Amino acid sequence: MNFVELLKLRRSIRNYKDQPVQEEVIMEIIKESTLSPNAGNEQPWEFVIVNNKKMLKRMSDESKKNILNRINANPKDYAGRYRGMLENDSYNVYYDAPCAVIVLGRSGLKNLFVDCALAASYFMMAATSRGLGTCWVNLGAEIRDPELIKELGVPENSKIVAPIALGYPAKIPAAPNRKEPKIARIIT
Repeated sequence: MNFVELLKLRRSIRNYKDQPVQEEVIMEIIKESTLSPNAGNEQPWEFVIVNNKKMLKRMSDESKKNILNRINANPKDYAGRYRGMLENDSYNVYYDAPCAVIVLGRSGLKNLFVDCALAASYFMMAATSRGLGTCWVNLGAEIRDPELIKELGVPENSKIVAPIALGYPAKIPAAPNRKEPKIARIIT
């Protein structure tokens, strides 16, 4: 496929086959994601691969608990619109994907979130080029339990930036309508 086809095929997948993704394939995708641009060539990213359904469930439950606590403390929190889903015991924020790859970034860097978001974007494109589906799961970034963070191998000086569900799509949704680009000004 050419690059424009790749851009059009990449979708947020929320329905996965119960089929594992080979570790070698995940490593290839991660290696390609590190080709992304980054400020000062600092390459601030690290990756955690979770190929364990029980761990994915624990991560989901931890995130759901923390988001619900946040909503309870501030009912106007934007995440309030997800309350019903988050209160559903069977809802998994990783959409029952067989794998999640968490993009971490070293804390304190000015461009940490931009650099890691670019790596996540490259990750999702590289996965799509192999027929895999991904979904950046922002709800999955709410892991606070120190023991779970330790088990995941998140260094003390790092932040979870982009938790990405990964797997073979059971269903690929249609592309949502896109608005025309807004050009603020053209200066010639």
